[in-house]
Amino acid sequence: MDRTRRDGRASGRFRGQEKGRQSHRPDTGRTGGRRAHVTPRPQEFTLPATLTEPLPPVATFAELDMPARLLSALDAEGVTVPFPIQAATLPNALAGRDVLGRGRTGSGKTLAFGLPVLARLAGQRALPRQPLALVLVPTRELAGQVTDALAPYARALRLRLTTVVGGVSIGRQASALGGGAEVVVATPGRLKDLIERGDCRLDQVAVTVLDEADQMADMGFLPQVTNLLDQVGPGGQRLLFSATLDRNIDLLVRRYLHDPVVHSVDPSAGAVATMDHHLLHVHDDDKRTTATEIAAREGRVIMFLDTKHAADRLAKHLLSVGVRASALHGGKSQPQRNRTLAQFKEGHVTVLVATNVAARGIHVDDLDLVVNFDPPGDHKDYLHRGGRTARAGESGTVVTLVLPHQRRAMDRLMADAGITPSTTRVRPGEAELQRITGARTPSGVPVTVTAPPPAGRSEGSGAGSGSRRRRGRAGGRGGAVRTAARGRGSASRGNS
Repeated sequence: MDRTRRDGRASGRFRGQEKGRQSHRPDTGRTGGRRAHVTPRPQEFTLPATLTEPLPPVATFAELDMPARLLSALDAEGVTVPFPIQAATLPNALAGRDVLGRGRTGSGKTLAFGLPVLARLAGQRALPRQPLALVLVPTRELAGQVTDALAPYARALRLRLTTVVGGVSIGRQASALGGGAEVVVATPGRLKDLIERGDCRLDQVAVTVLDEADQMADMGFLPQVTNLLDQVGPGGQRLLFSATLDRNIDLLVRRYLHDPVVHSVDPSAGAVATMDHHLLHVHDDDKRTTATEIAAREGRVIMFLDTKHAADRLAKHLLSVGVRASALHGGKSQPQRNRTLAQFKEGHVTVLVATNVAARGIHVDDLDLVVNFDPPGDHKDYLHRGGRTARAGESGTVVTLVLPHQRRAMDRLMADAGITPSTTRVRPGEAELQRITGARTPSGVPVTVTAPPPAGRSEGSGAGSGSRRRRGRAGGRGGAVRTAARGRGSASRGNS
């Protein structure tokens, strides 16, 4: 079957006159470090050649033949100009083509796959327990972020959007599916459980999205993912988006994508021109004090540590010296994680002390500093941790505290990431530490974090049935250029 016409629509997807592209946010000229100098790396796996000529990119959303209500919703959300990955892939995805998109985190992948999914389903209604579209993601936080990003657009088309993740009531999720949901955003483990219970079937799914597929492979979900994809009816459209690609993804591409349109935002798939990278060489005895002074800065910061116990200890220490901190890791229940993310987003918490569970699950506007208290294990972890800042055209700084015995390994990691960082020896209280990070001496007065639980979306709720509207940049993670007049919101995203 001609893949460009699988959805029964003509392959021509454009309308209106071409309009000029608004410029993205200019470089702010931050001082105190080098912008990411990207060194091309060998391809991690051979990208497939596109056999069918792709449609050309667009300059505006208005050029796309999307439902009028969807275009109006974009305008209402202040989303005016597509990001490069959206401009390149939307015409082809809307035409029914399979898409393989690689772009750094924060580049706008959510709307790049979300808008075609919703446009394709406009006017359709799913039967109970038989969704029409499936979005698979690796973590609970990411599921929540994707749901929040797409909710206003699903509402505009009166489509029901349901989140299916572990850690919350499976009964409520089964009920939501039983009531009918056109789009299901799911982690593989919980979706597998619901299918085995008879609460969901995938044979009516017409379009499937794999978001952050490399992370699903890294987390050991590949067998579950392939099992789920094998249950999807034949002939469906497949959209695979990720910040990095490796040979684990080659299996998915060869087995499930047919003549995909291939688009890569940048070869490094991670290093951002508006991001400063610093390696701060510290002595063992100075590490915690250095981190404490950084945490006491003005503004929000995320600090990444290797283990949940270390995260809990550091958060407790920061509270004891007057820094409003909270830990986020896999040892917390899902309601606790949701509450912590909401507190961070709303400013009740200024320092989020996190393990890698948060590296692909958080979007908060105006977050300009990420600190690797413990260096990450590999360059992909580094890129995804750092991707919490400098999102959607903003500027940001990534700082890694490096002990003497870690220097050689960290130099190799940065080379693998294609980044040339600025390296500085620092001690607590020094002006150079303050210049790079805004560090300052904490008050020393113990504080507690108290805030009422947020009245946000409950897991498993449908976007078309009353979930709370999130007002934020391009629906949070989706990303696109917004008009300056609109306020900046924040969104958090849901581990299998």
